[in-house]
Amino acid sequence: MTDKTSGGRALTEEELQDLVSSSDAGARNPAGSVGTFLAIVAIVWSLFQVMLASPLSNQLLPGSVINNSRQIHLAFAIFLAFMAYPMLKSSPRHYIPIHDWILALAGTFIALYGYIFYDKIVNSGGLADDTDKWFALVGLIILFEGARRALGPAMAIIATIFLLYVFFGSSQAVPDVIRWKGASLQKAMSHMWITSEGVFGIALGVSTKFVFLFVLFGALLDKAGAGNYFIKMAFGALGHLRGGPAKAAVVGSAATGLISGSSIANVVTTGTFTIPLMKRVGFSSEKGGAVEVASSVNGQIMPPVMGAAAFLMVEYVGISYVEVITHAFLPAAISYIALVYIVHLEAVKNNMPTLGNRVVSMGKTIGGMAAFFVGFALLCYGVQYPVRWITSALPNSGLLLSGLVFLAYAILLFFAAKVPDLEPDDPNAEEIELPVVGEIYKAGLYFLLPIIVLVYFLMIEQKSPGLSAFWATILLFVILLTQKPLKSIFRGENDMANAFRDGVVDLLQGLIDGARNMIGIGLATATAGVIVGTVTLTGVGQVMADLVEFLSGGRLVLMLIMVGLLSLILGMGLPTTANYIVVSSLMAGVVVELGAQSGLIVPLIAVHLFVFYFGIMADVTPPVGLASFAAAAVSGGDAIRTGFIAFFYSLRTVALPFVFIFNTDLLLIDVGWAQGILVFITATIAILVFTAGTMGYFLTRNRIYESIVLIFIAFALFRPDFFMNRIQPPFEDIAPQQFAEKVEEAPAGREFRVVVSGPDFDTGEITETTLLVAIGDEAPGTRMDTFGLLTLEEGDQIVLEEPLFGTPYAETFQAYDFYGDAFVTIKEVKAPADQMPKELIFLPALLLGLVVLLQRGRMGKEDTPEGATA
Repeated sequence: MTDKTSGGRALTEEELQDLVSSSDAGARNPAGSVGTFLAIVAIVWSLFQVMLASPLSNQLLPGSVINNSRQIHLAFAIFLAFMAYPMLKSSPRHYIPIHDWILALAGTFIALYGYIFYDKIVNSGGLADDTDKWFALVGLIILFEGARRALGPAMAIIATIFLLYVFFGSSQAVPDVIRWKGASLQKAMSHMWITSEGVFGIALGVSTKFVFLFVLFGALLDKAGAGNYFIKMAFGALGHLRGGPAKAAVVGSAATGLISGSSIANVVTTGTFTIPLMKRVGFSSEKGGAVEVASSVNGQIMPPVMGAAAFLMVEYVGISYVEVITHAFLPAAISYIALVYIVHLEAVKNNMPTLGNRVVSMGKTIGGMAAFFVGFALLCYGVQYPVRWITSALPNSGLLLSGLVFLAYAILLFFAAKVPDLEPDDPNAEEIELPVVGEIYKAGLYFLLPIIVLVYFLMIEQKSPGLSAFWATILLFVILLTQKPLKSIFRGENDMANAFRDGVVDLLQGLIDGARNMIGIGLATATAGVIVGTVTLTGVGQVMADLVEFLSGGRLVLMLIMVGLLSLILGMGLPTTANYIVVSSLMAGVVVELGAQSGLIVPLIAVHLFVFYFGIMADVTPPVGLASFAAAAVSGGDAIRTGFIAFFYSLRTVALPFVFIFNTDLLLIDVGWAQGILVFITATIAILVFTAGTMGYFLTRNRIYESIVLIFIAFALFRPDFFMNRIQPPFEDIAPQQFAEKVEEAPAGREFRVVVSGPDFDTGEITETTLLVAIGDEAPGTRMDTFGLLTLEEGDQIVLEEPLFGTPYAETFQAYDFYGDAFVTIKEVKAPADQMPKELIFLPALLLGLVVLLQRGRMGKEDTPEGATA
């Protein structure tokens, strides 16, 4: 890829499609009977996954198939990987060599090993025998080769290193700090392949249950024409503004990012249209590519899919899907708002021209877009009331509700038939005629119906992600089969048969695309299972904590920076799903453990989002930033320079994790509606001010001191608690001797921070950790026993006894030695103190008005003023 872009040549459309297919769906597409056979396999895989997610799955599929669905899922992925991805760049693309058939069939058989020999494995207690271990080892080798083909060498190399560590971790060549006792081949293979601790673990289970349906939903929605519709609407709304193509690229990429699990596919899909237009209005090849990279990669942090990481977070963090996307929404939304502002500042700084001859008010545009999103949200929320009225009046109302959805679809399709079908535009045409939203919006309103169904089931009914995606996907089946025939009827055309045939072809192609797009994700989750299995088998996660603690010297902020850098490095070359699995398995525990030692106690979801944000930055950052290379292939610019500019544009994505790890209000944790609205407003202002400070431009070019003041204001808005805690301490000290008494007397909802000190079980060195003891509905007088916090007075010390197994803090104290010479003691106890509202710190942020006055006085003297139209 590098050699194609180093000469500054933009790739042709055919080369770009080959780039996407080779990285996302497989570059090999044989013709004839073999091609037909592979298409049938892909369709069968998609239909199997749809049936598996169906509420009737127990009637449609045998129990043994449902119980072993992970094995079947991986078998399809491995088979298609060796069919679709050539071994080498020089390998044939138009036929499949015999060795690939052998590897595909062998991999399929071994993936199904647990299903075929289910009774034998159950009777052995999940322990591999001499035969099992060799099949498992061959299976791992084939899996790694499939992952290398589908995902690039990074994933396979990392998994291989971890597997070698399992076998040779006891070698004298391994540094003492990470040495462990090692494992036999039989034990390792049992752990990695036979049980559900390794390859067939949680990650592959999530891929099987949830991820496939969402990837299929995205593929079908795109096949129906929604991708082109979203891009057209974005350009119609924003294309005429100053820097309009860049703003439209951001919004269009946000919309397609919602349905795409791949930042590379997002870059190429929207970038082929947006980047040439950005270059026409004055963006350099590198800056145009960087805007597309930043906006496409941000699609991976945007709910509801988040590159499939959202579903994994549900399993790893142990909270509901609705909670995950609620917590992830605000940082992702303000990050996109900031990116729109970045490209606006670039356009104003460089006095870029507008496209077309229409004068459009930016204020009206923003107001119109805000009204659309608010209206769409209210529609998704409000639909529950008529649905509940119908279901309460008619208990068996499923058919009626389905009929009403189809009626709404038919009405919207009737309006769509009144306007011409939307065709992709040519960005290189001499005259650019950007679409008019008022003329084209009818053409795709019905595409919102599946999204409304998805959001309704997820957010209102709070059904499982798999079942929600199932119903939305079924509606897309109907849309693909009927949209062309119904349009033909509404337009008075006599072409029903051909229209229906085209609909069937579109549906089948959508099923094929969904399956091919899942090959890499299926292999990624399976291969990442080896890394997770290594962590659970060897305890290497504790080693990572020790390493980070050593490098950071125990300093909290430095520790977080180290974790961020390590997450970025670990994520290099990995797709989003595998990226999250790796960084969360290795680094999330580090933040929790070392944070607790430093007194930082944050919800686990904040920790997982922290490492996830840094992990996906690997798609942007040179030298491996794959999305940057894809954008350079489109723009003809330098890939490394594109990556560095994209990283600069993504600074807010780097800064936000540090904000929400200390200020969890940004994740809407324990925040009411009124406070949530205030947090959204202040966070939006803060991110815009931060952007203006780092870009060196606000109303006009910043002086250095103005940039410093703007960044300071942004910090005050993001972290008002930082300043308030220095004015009034957030906690009051309680004598350890009074801890038990205060716990028994405290009202429900009270929290105590308890610093515990004692000898480490392994090293004997004195370590500290901070516990958050939250008072619930436990009866006074029994709380200390319920928590398992049994205390004794030894002189002036309060000594803790080892908590009983099953009590809330038993696992936390496993690292302490309760039977050594030194005691485990309560060192400090803190309780929340009365404090003035931290929002008072927003008042000094009014310094922003002073910066506005200073810059208004210079506007027009240093550069072109920002006019009424952007």
